[in-house]
Amino acid sequence: MSLFRPRHVSMATLRNSFDRRSMVIGGVQAGIGILLASRLGYLSIAQNEKYKLESESNRVNLSLIPPRRGWILDRRGSPLASNRADFRVDVIPDRMTNEGQTIGELARLLRMQPVDVQDLRDKLEKSHGFAPVEVMSGLDWERFAAVSVRLPDLPGVVTQRGFSRFYPTGPSVGHLVGYVGAASAEEYEKERDPLLVTPGYKVGKDGLEKIFEKDLRGYPGARRVEVTAGGRVVRDLETREDMPGKPIKLTIDGPLQDYAARRIGLESGAVVAMDCHTGEVLAMASMPSYDPNSFSDGIGRIEWKMLADDDHVPLRNKVLRGLYPPGSTVKPMVALSFLEAGLHPEESVFCGGGLRVGNRVFHCWNRRGHGQVNMAKGIYQSCDVYFYHFAQRIGMDPIAAMARRLGLGQEFKLPVVGQSYGTVPDPAWKKRKYGKDWAIYDTVNATIGQGYFLVNPLQQAVMASRLASGLNLVPSMLFTDKAKPAPTLGIPQEHLDIIHKAMSDVVNGPGTAHRAALPMKDILLAGKTGTAQVVGLNVGNGKGGLWKHRDHGHFICFAPADKPRYAVAVVVEHGGGSGAAYPIARDVMTYLFDPNKAVEVLHGYEKEWGGTAQQRLDAKYRAYSQAYGGGAPAPPSEEKVEAADQPPATNQPIVSGPQTPPPEPVALPSTPVTAEPSAPAITLSPPGGNPQ
Repeated sequence: MSLFRPRHVSMATLRNSFDRRSMVIGGVQAGIGILLASRLGYLSIAQNEKYKLESESNRVNLSLIPPRRGWILDRRGSPLASNRADFRVDVIPDRMTNEGQTIGELARLLRMQPVDVQDLRDKLEKSHGFAPVEVMSGLDWERFAAVSVRLPDLPGVVTQRGFSRFYPTGPSVGHLVGYVGAASAEEYEKERDPLLVTPGYKVGKDGLEKIFEKDLRGYPGARRVEVTAGGRVVRDLETREDMPGKPIKLTIDGPLQDYAARRIGLESGAVVAMDCHTGEVLAMASMPSYDPNSFSDGIGRIEWKMLADDDHVPLRNKVLRGLYPPGSTVKPMVALSFLEAGLHPEESVFCGGGLRVGNRVFHCWNRRGHGQVNMAKGIYQSCDVYFYHFAQRIGMDPIAAMARRLGLGQEFKLPVVGQSYGTVPDPAWKKRKYGKDWAIYDTVNATIGQGYFLVNPLQQAVMASRLASGLNLVPSMLFTDKAKPAPTLGIPQEHLDIIHKAMSDVVNGPGTAHRAALPMKDILLAGKTGTAQVVGLNVGNGKGGLWKHRDHGHFICFAPADKPRYAVAVVVEHGGGSGAAYPIARDVMTYLFDPNKAVEVLHGYEKEWGGTAQQRLDAKYRAYSQAYGGGAPAPPSEEKVEAADQPPATNQPIVSGPQTPPPEPVALPSTPVTAEPSAPAITLSPPGGNPQ
């Protein structure tokens, strides 16, 4: 017998059970429907803008258009750095599916040389995947189109029509203007600006390009195009034009800058020209240099091999980074300190070829002696004994004070990446640096620009301009129509007249640089030679032998001698003495007054040298390319390239005795160089303004 009686099931019971289940299931379905409807409403209304934007982004491709960089102009508005239309090809490493196949196809389409392919592989190895890497720029339409039509089969390849940086005078402005290049990972991490990883966009890497990056950059444009799912462009929708960067106008005279750089020729040196009325820098040339046009594409193997092999250090800006003993170019400054200390200019000393100081003999450069020497003769004959003798009476402190007053040892506020400002030694400096007392031989060595003295060419140009004008001129590089008049140095005009006359006699009288005379009868040049010893006489005589053992050559000058308008300083590294420097200064100064005559001389020289600086650089590249091809060593990191501009460590040895002054050049009659009539023409226009 069952404990539980079975439940009676009737039609009514079944009907009620079905109704309850139907209601539950219907309620669940209704709830789901309401949820789906609510979600659909939320997506279609509240999230409308979001999904509309995502949908549009699938259909429309938005890309940034790199802005055109602002031009860098000379004082008359001519470009030192401009932009030119460019067809280019880049690759984005992250987007490449088969790197080897892509590179091979690009090499075939672009007709790349083996060394170019190797350079591209080097760039890809150092690149960060998101950053575009330049394959080739400056393409003709045929090669550009050949790549463009194959883009669907070349993932990661980007073709672009835009503008690239162009430097009309190439190596003549390399150190002055600098160059541009793709932004590094560090630069992108610092700014997080998507423009920095836009294909074709470049930032300033050195010189003025780096200093004025924010002004030159401009604002990017944008381009909207309709694309297929595969990325093929269907049509252009709209384009927002970019806003170019601001132009930067300099005090530099472009043709003079080009002339000065080319006139240095095969030497390693620097030329600085300044306006004696305003302090404006008219030229600042350091040679040898590099071509910023090729640097903008990244340094390749061949170019780095050329730079690394060159003992003239083409990456170093010698105007600002080069430090040299000034030699006898400081003697007018020293004489000015004597005058201020009360020494009469006619007081004299006998020069027999040397002077005993304590138990040592300090020789004059002229071992036969100069006889009786007063201040003027001490300057125009560059007699060391005169300065040895009276420097002991006056002392080093007044000399050092005058040196700083005339600009030596100073760091000037200029738009440059860096300066090395050298040393103006005095007793306090030696005590602070070496913990030793100043000795009398330190004064004697310093008074002829040897010993601890170190200056750069810009400081020498400032010294020349202040000697010429008597004004506290401060070098400037940014052009302005409202230049403030410079204050006076407080030096009596009669003192300046004595120095001016003696410096004029260096060139136009019984001095040491007759061949520096200008080829114009109505304009006299005033100057001072200087030869700085590099090695001791036990190693070499400074005139021949190994290049690095030769003496440095210096020359400072201004003209016209009676009413100074321009000042020029020239340094030639290891030129064998001042005889290598003053012909360059003479021709640069000639260009300021008579450009045509100066250009004729340059034509003749460049015919002997193998062409212009750009032509010689191109020929050297071709020779290295044939010799090394892809076997040249890979270029180093960007940081190591920038470090090559740094000056060598200047651990000056403690001077403990007399330093023998190098001989000054033998005075010869003026013999201007004439140009070959068949020399090719160049475009170098005269500087602005009336030189008188």
